[in-house]
Amino acid sequence: MSDGPPSVRSQCPYCGVGCGLELLPPAVKGQAVKRDAEGNPMWTARGDRQHPSSLGQVCIKGATVGETLARGRLRQPLFRSSLEDDFAPISWDDALGRITDQIRSSVSRRGNADAIAMYGSGQFHTEDYYLAQKLLKGALGTNNFDANSRLCMSSAVAGYTRSLGSDGPPCCYEDLDHCSVAFLIGTNTAACHPVLFQRLLKRKKRNPGSLKIVVVDPRRTDTAKAADIHLPIAPGSDLALLHGIAHLVLRENGQDATFIDDHTENYDAFFDVAARWTPRRVARFCNIPEKRLREVAALFHRRETVLSLWSMGVNQRREGTAVVGGLINLHLLTGQIGKPGAGPFSLTGQPNAMGGREAGGLSHLLPGYRLVTNTDHRADVEKAWNLPAGRISAKPGLAAWQQVEAMERGELDLWWVAATNPLVSMPDLDRVKAAMGNCPLVVVSEAYADSETSHYAHLLLPAAQWSEKAGAMTNSERRVTYCPAFRRPFGESRPDWDVFAEVGRRLGYAEQFGFESAAEVYAEFTTLTAGRLCDVSGLSHALLNNEGPQQWPFPRGCRPGTEAKRLYCDQHFATPSGRAHFCTEQPLGLAEPPCDTYPLVLTVGRYLGQWHTMTRTGKVERLQSMHPEPLLEIHPGDAQELKLRHGELGAISSRRGHLTATVHVTDRIRRGTVFLPMHWGFTQEKACEANTLMHDQACPVSKQPELKACAVIVAPAVSVVKPMEQEKGRLDGLRRLLTPALR
Repeated sequence: MSDGPPSVRSQCPYCGVGCGLELLPPAVKGQAVKRDAEGNPMWTARGDRQHPSSLGQVCIKGATVGETLARGRLRQPLFRSSLEDDFAPISWDDALGRITDQIRSSVSRRGNADAIAMYGSGQFHTEDYYLAQKLLKGALGTNNFDANSRLCMSSAVAGYTRSLGSDGPPCCYEDLDHCSVAFLIGTNTAACHPVLFQRLLKRKKRNPGSLKIVVVDPRRTDTAKAADIHLPIAPGSDLALLHGIAHLVLRENGQDATFIDDHTENYDAFFDVAARWTPRRVARFCNIPEKRLREVAALFHRRETVLSLWSMGVNQRREGTAVVGGLINLHLLTGQIGKPGAGPFSLTGQPNAMGGREAGGLSHLLPGYRLVTNTDHRADVEKAWNLPAGRISAKPGLAAWQQVEAMERGELDLWWVAATNPLVSMPDLDRVKAAMGNCPLVVVSEAYADSETSHYAHLLLPAAQWSEKAGAMTNSERRVTYCPAFRRPFGESRPDWDVFAEVGRRLGYAEQFGFESAAEVYAEFTTLTAGRLCDVSGLSHALLNNEGPQQWPFPRGCRPGTEAKRLYCDQHFATPSGRAHFCTEQPLGLAEPPCDTYPLVLTVGRYLGQWHTMTRTGKVERLQSMHPEPLLEIHPGDAQELKLRHGELGAISSRRGHLTATVHVTDRIRRGTVFLPMHWGFTQEKACEANTLMHDQACPVSKQPELKACAVIVAPAVSVVKPMEQEKGRLDGLRRLLTPALR
């Protein structure tokens, strides 16, 4: 496409920071065409200096994304009747016919569509998310749509909603420049949100006295190494820590009494909870020095401008929603919300997880931050979709893990997985594989040919990915960016929204799904946000393309601009009373604590150079060389006791499975805790399915699994554990078919 524009602006398709990218075409005048390992012309990516969120900065993943766009792609629809058969190419007409036939058959046999479920992704554009909701929750009348945000952000969603009345981070990235304290808990920001972390470090280097960084993490990560105070708390003790900080704030009279009286509720009950968590009790529970606890609490009760940042270490917990509530409690207690440099700020994992929530992309949501359980909300959406009253079910649909359990029981006739790879990211992976084998039709919409989940599918649909379809995405600071299509779709791939629309038309909803462009889809979606907290009714593809990224709320008539927009600056919250709510849960600790048989706690996370399940980043040699294999981090004391040697293989076992990994002895992790990266699924040469070991227990409020901790035992590995023969057969069978198509 050397005859195309000199460059294209878009949002990076990796994490929720949502950095702006400027993409240069393969052939720029006077330069040779760059090609990937398969000979495909490569676009070059660099930071977009005009993007207000990232200001020209970009991490190594975003800088190399142009090398991933054509390698290893799924070219055409493929089908097989059973998982033991080989795939065979079929037409799109045949593929969509099989989907609609299965839906009709299931509805006819069961009387409703509750045996149909879809599992989507924060990799979707907002348009994909929106039409998936309209198809399942509207046309079919089942709320069985969930997304990998359930594994990532649902505790943040539930925590914001319980405390403040609605989802939506109150803060923005500009607050990194104004806070006097950055309180990082449950986030390895240096590896997982590196551009934001570098922004903090640059500010601290310019003016060292202006900023204190506090990091709460059992590991001494690169994030923790840069901290003024590092609290290596015991895994599962973070809610006790937050209650202990609150206790000391109250003891030192550091609360904002006026804010509490005028703008909050349930304070007396919260006071009673905090009073029980004395410094001595908290220090013992968290296994940290009492002195360190007091140092951190002093930063809060001195009424510094505190910006709290968190991610998966908080969210992926049995008490994830409670911990989010405990963190927000500190901001309500000190009045640190709705002002520059202060507030509770969740760092989103996926690039469009925020846009997905705005579009209703979880099983209990509807577009515009509405709830399926709310009668008025359902009526609003039914009217907008021109559907009869009562069509949208009042019952929340199956969350991600509940969909797996339903397949186990034989209650799903069709499971449609789109733009995600649950056979790496879900907990208890062997159980998920068995459940998928119990579903009559597993459909996987995927851009790449060799994802782990595709090996357990009946029908593979080639998906047009970011760069090949137009759409909008919303980042962690609520900033919406237009992502244009600047490359032709690969092979026969199609945008997800287009596929969902055609299924809707085939099911008899021609009026509701008569869209001819993503711009039309987005225009309809924005009308459903009017008057809601996440109001984007003033946005359109044209405005975003012409004026650049915009932060919501952006109601109709709003003027474009790049100024920061904070929520709750008027101290009026989205609750029925208009007051923020103090939460009062008591700490529970880990769902699966260590014991004599399994004496260690395994925690999992990410490496800087890889992204989630490596479907895209695994194709970049530069990223692979940064992290050539998964390493088991273990403290020298534990390694000596267990007779483990640095660089040799260790065998890690939990109640659900076992695997091997190379041992990395390091004092950067606390005793009693070990760490594995979650990236390496069974298709990788260095396969290490970390989530095979993790249990399925979840937060009862958010339904988010506790993917951050399980009990394990580690021992020297006698030999390398080879893949199961059945697994190897699946790999070989799919690759025999796909390899010729990729040449």
